[in-house]
Amino acid sequence: MNLPIVLRALVAVAMLPALAACENSATAYVIDGSQHALILVREKPYFWRSTVNQAVIASRLPQCQRRVEIHPDSTELTRVEVFEVGDRLWALHQGDRWYLVSTAGCQVQDWENAAGTPPGPLVGTFELKEGVAAFIPAAR
Repeated sequence: MNLPIVLRALVAVAMLPALAACENSATAYVIDGSQHALILVREKPYFWRSTVNQAVIASRLPQCQRRVEIHPDSTELTRVEVFEVGDRLWALHQGDRWYLVSTAGCQVQDWENAAGTPPGPLVGTFELKEGVAAFIPAAR
């Protein structure tokens, strides 16, 4: 019996639960068909990290598409509310943070919403549904 091969196999099997603790997900709010969307991306490259990297992709193809990193979140998705602000402009609210997202020029930025009130109608939320990140449209 070749002991190093057996040990490598045991180490590989022991690492499976750790690798399963990593996250790499993306979910979209589809606006006008598959070419126009806001996409929330979450990535946790290492199981020992207590936070998840996040990005928002503003996409209006073929005119533009841009991925912008936003503040990290906990490993359990903190609900992200999506509000329609104007023509090709949305506000995202996660915890105590606000972001403005424009698909006119595919821009994402932090927003200091001093009033803390929604700037327009709620169109939906990014949240966990059956343990998976999903976009849930608001009731109309």
